[in-house]
Amino acid sequence: MNLSFFDQFMSPSLLGIPLIALAIITPWLMFPTPTHRWLNNRLMTLQSWFINQFTSQLMQPINLGGHKWAMLLTALMLFLISMNLLGLLPYTFTPTTQLSLNMAFALPLWLTTVLIGMFNQPTIALSHLLPEGTPTPLIPILIIIETISLFIRPLALGVRLTANLTAGHLLMQLIATAAFTLTNMMPTVALLTSTILLMLTILEVAVAMIQAYVFILLLSLYLQEN
Repeated sequence: MNLSFFDQFMSPSLLGIPLIALAIITPWLMFPTPTHRWLNNRLMTLQSWFINQFTSQLMQPINLGGHKWAMLLTALMLFLISMNLLGLLPYTFTPTTQLSLNMAFALPLWLTTVLIGMFNQPTIALSHLLPEGTPTPLIPILIIIETISLFIRPLALGVRLTANLTAGHLLMQLIATAAFTLTNMMPTVALLTSTILLMLTILEVAVAMIQAYVFILLLSLYLQEN
């Protein structure tokens, strides 16, 4: 019974063919590309306003050299939000509950920010490993600690997104199972449990958007630091 709760995190397959690629491609189909032949409607206006507001807020503290990342970070933000929200629908699969996928996003982007810092301003990039005014006996220890914290950053990015979404999905399934089981035995308790499930679902919608935003925000902070 306990193992069945984790079946929702297994990649779906059809005739032995994994469908995770289809789950990853689907969110891109939900954002139509505007053309000059289209008239502006409410959906396109709202989409453009959201993208412009997010991009301006994200790139505001970064200098002009880092604005080249605006399109990449904004596209990744929309992609993560779409996958997280689609995963809340019944009979769907959430690719962002897979640590391998999240690490595939986090590791290359984090490594790129580090390499940019080492290439453009190596002195400033290396100075982050040793705070100013550190006592001489503590210098080797602090360098080791800061180096470890630097290499933990991509792992923290991937694990944070995976853990939050996995925990939310498991909690929703546990409460839904309890509500279904108590329907015939204790209808009042089942109704109360269903109310809690509805509130948790609303919370998970917020978590799905916030975690995608936090992922991109941390990447932008790493970029700003370098």
